[in-house]
Amino acid sequence: MRKITAGLFMSLDGVIADPQDWHFPYFDDAMGAAVDAQLGSADTLLLGRVTYESFAGAWPAREAEGGPDAAFAEKLGDARKLVVTHEDRDFPWRNSERLDGELTAAAAELRNGSGGDIAISGSVSVVRQLLAAGLLDELHLLVHPIVVGKGERLFEDGTTIPLRLLSSQTFDTGVLHLVYTKDATAPSGSYEDAKTHLAQEE
Repeated sequence: MRKITAGLFMSLDGVIADPQDWHFPYFDDAMGAAVDAQLGSADTLLLGRVTYESFAGAWPAREAEGGPDAAFAEKLGDARKLVVTHEDRDFPWRNSERLDGELTAAAAELRNGSGGDIAISGSVSVVRQLLAAGLLDELHLLVHPIVVGKGERLFEDGTTIPLRLLSSQTFDTGVLHLVYTKDATAPSGSYEDAKTHLAQEE
């Protein structure tokens, strides 16, 4: 079975919107390696339309320019790119096509097929739907030590999704790289249960 992973930049107060406004001062080699491990190692990218258009407007040119990020740009270009959209449109970036069918059913079929990892970057609506459906194997959050104060957050009000921490790493910039997976055996309890632990500490 293939693995579906998602990577997002996040502020300390949970904002994932407009990372171009607050993310770049914290980017370093350690973060670059983390992004490459999650996104650059996949042979298939699953992207929302807005994220795809942003990537397609930047990465082909960076690959052609041959700068420091050209090798990463080439990886993205070589990967199969499936765009989640209801619109029938052309996709100029090589190896790009529209995802056929309803998202969760198509993602489940991809996950059960052959091949390498399937990676998501940004694309918050896609991430939310796959999380809710239990189809996201790893959620990579790069939590930045900054409070943005406004903008869309990953988790909407009323959302309850138990997660289990797989790994954590702290970069020199103060960014936390947290990797979560779904937790099928999440703990439960009440205030009465918690009081028993307080009694033991006393």
